[in-house]
Amino acid sequence: MTVFFNTNEQNLNEILNKAADVINNGGLVAFPTETVYGLGADGLNPDAVKKIYTAKGRPSDNPLILHISHIKELDRLVKNINNTAKVLMKNFWPGPMTLVFKKSSIVPDIISGGLDTVAIRLPSNEIARQLIAYSKTPIAAPSANTSGRPSPTKASHVFEDLNGKINMILDGGNCEIGVESTVIDVTEDTPVILRPGKISYENIKKLFPDVVYDKHLTETTPVSQPKSPGMKYKHYAPKGELYILDGDEEKFSEYIRNSCNSHTAVITFTDFPVESENVYYLGKFDTPEEGASKIFDILRDCDTNGYDKIFAHMPNKNGVGFALYNRMLKASGGKIIEL
Repeated sequence: MTVFFNTNEQNLNEILNKAADVINNGGLVAFPTETVYGLGADGLNPDAVKKIYTAKGRPSDNPLILHISHIKELDRLVKNINNTAKVLMKNFWPGPMTLVFKKSSIVPDIISGGLDTVAIRLPSNEIARQLIAYSKTPIAAPSANTSGRPSPTKASHVFEDLNGKINMILDGGNCEIGVESTVIDVTEDTPVILRPGKISYENIKKLFPDVVYDKHLTETTPVSQPKSPGMKYKHYAPKGELYILDGDEEKFSEYIRNSCNSHTAVITFTDFPVESENVYYLGKFDTPEEGASKIFDILRDCDTNGYDKIFAHMPNKNGVGFALYNRMLKASGGKIIEL
């Protein structure tokens, strides 16, 4: 049985002690972060980490992220912290940013998919940081869902996918951001964005004008050795076939009128309203933060309602909008229809 605790209860310290005991004894705890819910295990215990892969059905060459509670915990996990990493940490930690370093010898190979690097994050969510501190070990934590499914932004999503497969779920309410952290390779002086997130290309460019995207971000061809989660496999996918429609409001509306039935869902923006019986709105086109916070919840609701097809309007790719686009592209398997 999976034990379920609400972190709003007054006995939070007792709950966190119980969760830390699970972690320290090689078990699995799902917990909230500011991005999505994570599925945590002792990141320095290879046997515990194996349980993450088993519970999720996750391929073993897909690396995991180590979560820490304080920046002072970083030194023993990595070989070198260059100036690029220091500047990024100063500006964005704690927060939704993961950095990829050359790993030290204490980091198990299972964490990094056999590579010589490790991805590390210092979350801003207070429950997440307290759990790590109580556990006194870095916590390895991918998203707390079945591999390939939409990431969980509510404890109920975790329960739906992993009840009976993990030891404990900590319910901390809805996740604020709703898409996973920005992942940045800092093994060289030039930062390389491996996965987009709330901290955008534009944010980083203000500090490092030479920042670049990894070439695979806009492609659906898998990479052979991913340094970051979300690079190699189809991710975030609903059960129905998702298609991204790229075109203006008139063409979008016309396509929806001609292509939808009761088994079809539409995901669009309030700026692009359509006449269809199963419509989900992501907020305004030019403010994609709301869309990013809603997208996984919407995809899961499409599953609940059994839609065979889902047509989604191409989002604005500026700022966090590029993260929204990336998640939709992965979820669709690269199926874009040019209108």
